[in-house]
Amino acid sequence: MAIELNYSPEVTALVERTRAFIDDVVIPVEDRFGGDITAAGGDTVIKELHAAAREAGVFAPHAPVEYGGLGLNMSDRAPVFEAAGYSLFGPAAVNIAAPDEGNVHLLAEVASADQKARYLAPLASGEVRSAFAMTEPAPGAGSDPAALTTTAQRRSGDWYITGRKWYITGAEGAAFFIVMARTSGEAGQRGGATMFLVAADSPGLTVGRHLPTLDRAMVGGHCEVHFDDVRVPEEAVLGEVDRGFEYAQVRLGPARMTHVMRWLGAARRGHDTALAHVVQRQAFGSALGDLGMIQNMVADNEIDIAATRALLVRACWELDQGGSASDATSIAKTFAAEAIFRIVDRSVQMCGARGVTEDLPPARLSREVRPFRVYDGPSEVHRWAIAKRRIGAARRALKATQR
Repeated sequence: MAIELNYSPEVTALVERTRAFIDDVVIPVEDRFGGDITAAGGDTVIKELHAAAREAGVFAPHAPVEYGGLGLNMSDRAPVFEAAGYSLFGPAAVNIAAPDEGNVHLLAEVASADQKARYLAPLASGEVRSAFAMTEPAPGAGSDPAALTTTAQRRSGDWYITGRKWYITGAEGAAFFIVMARTSGEAGQRGGATMFLVAADSPGLTVGRHLPTLDRAMVGGHCEVHFDDVRVPEEAVLGEVDRGFEYAQVRLGPARMTHVMRWLGAARRGHDTALAHVVQRQAFGSALGDLGMIQNMVADNEIDIAATRALLVRACWELDQGGSASDATSIAKTFAAEAIFRIVDRSVQMCGARGVTEDLPPARLSREVRPFRVYDGPSEVHRWAIAKRRIGAARRALKATQR
């Protein structure tokens, strides 16, 4: 069977347009403000970049065509998202930043026609931002979603949501939240969760403090969010009652891979910066790039970039075939999160003293990519899940031979 690794002329052209847009329009803004989206103007600058992205023909490449997007599948998103991720502000500029990008994907797959008109359409167009509210402070849901403690109770035909969320990306300024709440069972039990679409101005919903994190490029921050008997109607249920964990998988697998795409772009920028430095900087009688230890780091970066892309391509192919791609996405996410950090860290090292200053991008890239080893499932949890599935399969195979 032939394996086709080329992209269509249309996707290739989109990648080139995206690269040009990032280089000419977005990177100058990022550099001016040191990668700090709040200092750059937050939503105001994002709106300005959205307008420029539309004019360049690179806006919302992932969104359904009927909602103004370009309708790319997972495989075709990979090179486009990587090109956008070359700048820390790039994903927000072209409307593919988390959590909105994942929420667009989820709404396109699960929402009703009315919900798509009310929530998906303005989100895909960049008119509004959104947030995904699942994570809770201990002992609530985090790496273990089954620990979900936020509840939703049905009373007199409506639902009432009570609970506390935290680390909710983009919460400040979001127009609506996709909220995961328990509608049956108890904390620690599998199943029993439901997703709700909740307007940010709903009485009883309060966005609390911003958690002070390493990264600074996420508009809206990472916040605590409180739900105090928040009333929502029956039509606020996204999908069906008690199927929330199932729908979360619709979002999480693809979202992990789009994270990889974007951060790979950032890592590649760090590597490119280091390459430009080592071919010019003279030390010990030659350019740094002629020294063996530097060449080892360059080679290791190239290997990590190539391996990340290969695992990403495989996982995206499986997702495009309609499978859950549980192993492929966990493997790609775990390897990529660690490889991307290695790439950026080596880039800092190759740039020497300048590598830890704002004179060059690697310092800011380092603080941005480090959390990826925690976001969307820590590496340790993905390793545990991969091993658990493999050991379970081995046990079943052994039992089959003993019958």
